[in-house]
Amino acid sequence: MINFAVIGTNWISEEFVNATLINNKLQLNAVYSRHIETAEKFAAKYQVKNCFNDLNKLSKSDTVQAVYIGSPNSLHFEQALMMLNQGKHVICEKPLASNAKQVEILYQTAVDNNVVLFEAYKTACLPNFVQIKNNIAKLGKLRKAHIHYCQYSSRYQKYLNGENPNTFNPEYSNGSIMDIGYYCVAFTVALFGKPEQILATATLLDSGVDGAGAVLLNYGQFTVSIDHSKISDSVLPSEIQGEQGNLVIKHISLCEQVNLHQKQQITDLTLPQPENSMVYEADFFAQQIQQGKMDEKTVLRSKQTADVITQIRALTKVKFPADELFS
Repeated sequence: MINFAVIGTNWISEEFVNATLINNKLQLNAVYSRHIETAEKFAAKYQVKNCFNDLNKLSKSDTVQAVYIGSPNSLHFEQALMMLNQGKHVICEKPLASNAKQVEILYQTAVDNNVVLFEAYKTACLPNFVQIKNNIAKLGKLRKAHIHYCQYSSRYQKYLNGENPNTFNPEYSNGSIMDIGYYCVAFTVALFGKPEQILATATLLDSGVDGAGAVLLNYGQFTVSIDHSKISDSVLPSEIQGEQGNLVIKHISLCEQVNLHQKQQITDLTLPQPENSMVYEADFFAQQIQQGKMDEKTVLRSKQTADVITQIRALTKVKFPADELFS
């Protein structure tokens, strides 16, 4: 059993902990929050006694071997770097860091300290994503893909009311492409690798982040168009088109349903997936620790996704304070 700690006590951290109760390879043994009372409240749900409000003490604690980071985007780099340098394995929520340079530094630090760093992009671990990869050759020569993820943010009204929620705050390295859009870019990179050319536009909010955007990725013989938004909703599925058929995917982050369309025939490729879709990423993280090495394809996907998103932000003029450290 691998003892781990969580940094952050929001719903995503709780979802991850609950996922580890299913796969039974990771065991929660410590909780960090800026406020010790918050850490203790979260820990009590799982009968955990080790609570911290000092990150340095957590990084040096021998109570845990690994750390799950579920804090705001802008904190990922600093927190992951500290844990990796103290020999802790790290699984960090997407996006792994604010920009591509930070991501490169984190992976090199993991290598230098002989530990596992894993970006918690759950989609690529799902059975139905594997179905997409295994059946994409049936489409013949690829020509187009349309990837959609538009979801009206529950925090957008707060922004409109004059508040400054993390979701639309550049100080927290946030916005549509770093959140909703990440799933679209990572999905594309996981299937096709890094594009040859990137075009992008965005609807910028007064705060400086993007509320929505569109991206065109050129792969030479085919193109991928991405629509992402946190200020509007969409019910459209995503689609990959080839000369001999197409794949239609419901909800790109979860791959809830996958249908293969060929010559007016529809084949349902969907496999059952548990309600808590983080089970697979938790299991894959544990496997890498047990094997003593990071999965090379996963590392490459993570780096390429960060690079593409960093380029998209440059094209759409979305800047974060974190970028200034590497300018």
